[in-house]
Amino acid sequence: MSSPNPASRLAFLGLLATASAFTACGGKQAPPQGTGAVPVTVVTLAPEPVTLTRELPGRTNAFLVAEVRPQVDGIVKQRLFKEGSTVEAGQPLYQLDDATYRAQYASARAALARAQATLNTARLNARRSTELVAINAVSKQDDENAVAALKQAEADVAAAEAAVQSASVVLGYARISSPIGGRIGKSSVTQGALVTANQSAPLATVQQLDPVYVDLTQSSVELLELRKALAAGKLNETRDLPVTILLEDGTRYEHDGRLAFTDVTVDPTTGSFALRIVVPNPDHILLPGMYVRALVGVGLRQDALLVPQPGVARDPKGETTAMVVDKDGKVEVRGVKVSRAIGDKWLVEDGLAAGDKVIVEGLQKIRPGVPVQPTEAGAAPPAAQPAAPSAANE
Repeated sequence: MSSPNPASRLAFLGLLATASAFTACGGKQAPPQGTGAVPVTVVTLAPEPVTLTRELPGRTNAFLVAEVRPQVDGIVKQRLFKEGSTVEAGQPLYQLDDATYRAQYASARAALARAQATLNTARLNARRSTELVAINAVSKQDDENAVAALKQAEADVAAAEAAVQSASVVLGYARISSPIGGRIGKSSVTQGALVTANQSAPLATVQQLDPVYVDLTQSSVELLELRKALAAGKLNETRDLPVTILLEDGTRYEHDGRLAFTDVTVDPTTGSFALRIVVPNPDHILLPGMYVRALVGVGLRQDALLVPQPGVARDPKGETTAMVVDKDGKVEVRGVKVSRAIGDKWLVEDGLAAGDKVIVEGLQKIRPGVPVQPTEAGAAPPAAQPAAPSAANE
């Protein structure tokens, strides 16, 4: 009779060893794999104060704008500034040919001198007349005429002084100065050009760029919602909060602004109203007409609940849900309502409460009703449990 082959003998010895181990353990089988709690990472929700902001589009405008125009007629004799430079208030910008106005000023001064001489003569005559009428050397009527002539001479001097002042003002208008300090643009006229008083086209424009205005627009519907939230006590009104400015390329502007005023009129064509922000601009980075965005604080919510965005899912129907750990340590699906994103978190409006443990990691390994082993986000992972002794060692 032939002996059994080696493969059959090895299989028989393996079955014999398994049966021996089963007998030594009292007939107990090893527990099936996959029945333990699944490790997940959770975030325990806690109320916290949150300032709600609204991102609004806007345009920058100069803080002050002055269009330089002539107040007298004349020929431009000289331009006294460099285009694009910074000018001070009162700095001369143009010099007109003022020969005619100087002559008028000299004539007015001469008329004043003549009136003053006449006044001196009238004053002496009135003084002598007063002395003579006291001794009846002149008639009372002659004395009254002398006093009247003195008063008329005084009035003539006052009129002449006013004429000198008026001629001086007109002469000063021939030297056109900047009404404000700021950055001046290009000149619309050159030397030798004829300009006229109160002409429609400005000679140049001066703009003050530090600070600057940022004009925003906001929907009137949002304003009504904000007022309802304030009236219901859901939000606390915030005042004088800094306004963050975002440049056109998305970077944050280094200086924060402040709300100057809110317009009281709604544009009927757009259904929006205007807000004006004052922003420091020492380096003149913000130029008039630039498109920017502003994060404006709309209210303070004292007991806001924020849930990390990975913890909220959206199904094909658009419903948002979150998986939480219930009191039995199992997975529970909750329908939630979120309103806006604040950083990397959602602001919860309904469906979750303070103390809920929202699962943010390990979602792909769980399903509703499965027991889990939660670990708080940011906490150290639990120590590994020692391996169970094998059946062969029992």
